[in-house]
Amino acid sequence: MLKRFGRHPALLKGVGSFLANYLKFVRRTNRFVVDPPGIYEQIPDQLPVIVAMWHGQHFMAPFIRPDGWAVSVMISRSADGEINAIAAEKLGLGLIRASGSQKAHQISKRGGMRGFIEAMRTLKKGENVALTADVPKGPARVAGPGIVQLARHSGRPIIPVAVATSRSVELNSWDKASINLPFGRGAIAIGDLIHVDPEADDDALEVARQAVEEGLNATTRRAYELVGRSDG
Repeated sequence: MLKRFGRHPALLKGVGSFLANYLKFVRRTNRFVVDPPGIYEQIPDQLPVIVAMWHGQHFMAPFIRPDGWAVSVMISRSADGEINAIAAEKLGLGLIRASGSQKAHQISKRGGMRGFIEAMRTLKKGENVALTADVPKGPARVAGPGIVQLARHSGRPIIPVAVATSRSVELNSWDKASINLPFGRGAIAIGDLIHVDPEADDDALEVARQAVEEGLNATTRRAYELVGRSDG
C-alpha cells in the first residue's frame, strides 16, 4: 500500500498516528517488568547516553524512556521511516532524520553525516540519543561502526536496550521485525554501559563495536527469557 501511495502526507500521518495509538494500547495491556530492578535510579549520573537497539525489535522502545528524560531518536527519511517518525513524535520523542549505510556512497543520500552532527549537538545539549545499531538493509543484528564513532566523538556511553512481549507476530523482513501484541507480559532489559575512549584507534573501535553487538544480543535474550520465550 505504501508503494502505491508513495509519500502521500495524509496517508503517512494516518498510519503513523494509528501506530502510536496501537503501541500505547500494547503497553497498557501487557504487564511489564524492568531488568535489572532499580536500573533507572543508577543511570542519571551517566546521562546523556546513546541508547542502542536492534532493528526489528524497536517498536516498543519508546516506552523504555522514563518520564522526564529527553530522548531524540534517529529515523530514516524513507516512507516507512516517516511513519515511524510520526509515531515516535506522538509518543514524546524528538527526531533526528537520518540513517547509516554499509556503503560509503549511500551515506550522503541517507543523511548519515548530517544525522551524526545533529546527534552530536543533541548529546552536547544534555539530551539522550537513541538509534538502531544495525544498518539497513542488513545484515541484521550486526552492529555498524556509526554508533561507536558517535560514542568516541561525543564522549557519551552506549547503553544496550531490548523490549520483548510474550505475544508477537514475526515478519519475514530483513530484520525479522517483531510486531508486539496486547494482552500478555512484557519485559524491558537494559545492559551495561559501554564507554569508547576518545583516543580509540581502529582496533579499539572494533572491540567496542563487538561489545555493542554482544551487549544487544545479551539484553535481547534476557528480555525474551523474562517473558518466557526464546529469541527467534
